[in-house]
Amino acid sequence: MSNIRHALNTKREDDFSAWYQEVISAADMAEDSGVRGCMVIKPWGYGIWERIQRLMDDRIKAAGVQNCYFPIFIPLANFEREAEHVEGFAKEMAVVTHHRLISDGKGGLMPDPEAKLEEPLVVRPTSETIIGDAMARWVQSWRDLPLLTNQWANVVRWEMRTRMFLRTSEFLWQEGHTAHENREQALEETHRALEMYRACAEEDMALPVIAGEKPENERFPGAVETWSIEAMMQDGKALQAGTSHYLGTNFAHAAGIKYQDREGTEQFCHTTSWGVSTRMIGGVIMTHGDDDGLRVPPRISPQQIVILPMLREKPEDEELLAYCEEVRASLAAQSACGEPIRVLLDKRPGKAAGKRWDWVRKGAPIIVEVGPRDMEGGKVAVLRRDRLWNSENGKPDFAFTPRDEFSSQAAAMLEEIQQGMFEQARERRDANITRGVGSLDEIAAFYDGSTKYPGWIEVQWSKPTGDALDKVVEKLKAHKLTFRNVPRDAEPADGTCIFTGEPAVERILVAKAY
Repeated sequence: MSNIRHALNTKREDDFSAWYQEVISAADMAEDSGVRGCMVIKPWGYGIWERIQRLMDDRIKAAGVQNCYFPIFIPLANFEREAEHVEGFAKEMAVVTHHRLISDGKGGLMPDPEAKLEEPLVVRPTSETIIGDAMARWVQSWRDLPLLTNQWANVVRWEMRTRMFLRTSEFLWQEGHTAHENREQALEETHRALEMYRACAEEDMALPVIAGEKPENERFPGAVETWSIEAMMQDGKALQAGTSHYLGTNFAHAAGIKYQDREGTEQFCHTTSWGVSTRMIGGVIMTHGDDDGLRVPPRISPQQIVILPMLREKPEDEELLAYCEEVRASLAAQSACGEPIRVLLDKRPGKAAGKRWDWVRKGAPIIVEVGPRDMEGGKVAVLRRDRLWNSENGKPDFAFTPRDEFSSQAAAMLEEIQQGMFEQARERRDANITRGVGSLDEIAAFYDGSTKYPGWIEVQWSKPTGDALDKVVEKLKAHKLTFRNVPRDAEPADGTCIFTGEPAVERILVAKAY
C-alpha cells in the first residue's frame, strides 16, 4: 500500500506531535485565539464535545445527580481555608484585582488604582471551595443527604506549556461535587463516578481505559484518595482521561459542611468531586486518528453519515438532489447506537472529491457519494472511514450498493464501526503494556530511546509513602516517567518491590504521559 497518497502531510510515525497539530487543523476542529494558551473550538470540534457532553450528562442524571451553576470568580479567602488545596493550584491561578479600567494618558488603558478590589478574586481553577460554601448552607440534617450536584463550566489554569485540547489555560469540563453521611457512602459515589467515566470512554468514545487508584504523589490537592481512567495514545504515552476523588472530611471542615445525624449529634460530611474535560477530545484524536486525519467513533460524531451529491456541470441538479434527499430521509428515520441516525446532505458548492477529502479529514464515519449514474442505477457509493483504502489498488475503497440495501444496512454498519474502533485501540494498548520488569535499570533501558513509542510498564511495588515515595518519584522523573495508577483489576502482587526491595503489595503502571 505504499502507493497510497494520504490526506495529511505528516505521518504519525515520523512526528507524532506535528501530526496531532495537523489533524486538528485539517479536521477544522480548533484554532489559536490570539489569547495565550486559549483556543477557539470550531463547529466540528465543538460538535464532538456536545456529543460527549450529551452522553455524559445522561449518565450523570441517571445517577440522581442534578446540574447547577456556580460563579467563575472565587474569593481568595476560600482557597486559603484549605492549605493543601491552595498549594496545589497556586502556580496556576489567574487573579482579578481591579474592577475598572481608565485611560493611561497615552492612548491605552490601565487598571484604575481607585477600583482595586478589597479581596482578590480567583478565576475558577476548580470549584471545591465555593461549592463547599453552598453545601454548608444547603445541608443541615441527615435528611438533606446525599447532596449530589454537577456543573458544566469553563475553568482557568495558567499553564506554561499548552497544547490544544490536551492542556490549555482555559478549558471546558464537568465537575461533580457530592456530600454524604459517611466514608462508605462517599467512597461508593467515588467509584460510581469512576465506573461512569470508564463506561462513557469505552462505550461512547471507543477509548479503552484502565481504571485504578492514583499513588499518593498524584492525588488531587486535599484528597484522601484519587482514582483515574488512563488511556494509551498511539505514541505509547498515557493520557489521564478522567478523575474521581474521595475528599474525606477535609473540605467539609474547611467550609463547615455539617449535619445533624439520626441521633442528633453534629457530624462533618464526607465529600467527593469528579470531572472530565475537553482533553477527552485530544484522547479521541490521538487514539483513533490516522495518516488521513481524524476518525470519529459514530456515537460521538456530530454527523454519522454525510451524503455528497456529485453535481459537476449541473450545480442545481434538482433531480439528483431530490434523490439524495430521499436517501437522507430514509437514513434519518432509522436508529443506530441507541439514537436516530445523524445524517447530513452536503449541498455546498464544489467538487465532490474535494468535499470527500474534507470529510475524510474530519473523520465522518460513513461518506456517501451519489452521481447521475448512481441515481440511474438506484445505487449509492459508500466509503467507510475505518476502511478507507483498497489494499489492492491503493484507491478509496468505495462499495457501490443498491440504495435500499445500504439504507437497511447503515445502522448495523455504524454499530460495527463503533465496536471495531474500540477493539482496534484495545488490542494496540494491550500489546504495548510490558510486564515482568525487575529493576529500575531495566525501566531506564526500556525507555532509552531505542524504541520510538515504547508504551507502558506494569511493575510490582511496596506502595512507599512520604520521603520514600518522593525518592522513587525523583528517580522516575529523571527518565521523564510518572506513575499512572494501580489497576483495580490487576493480578495480586507476588514478588518484590523493584524500588525498595521490600515485599510488593500491588501492581502499578509506569509511563510517559501528557
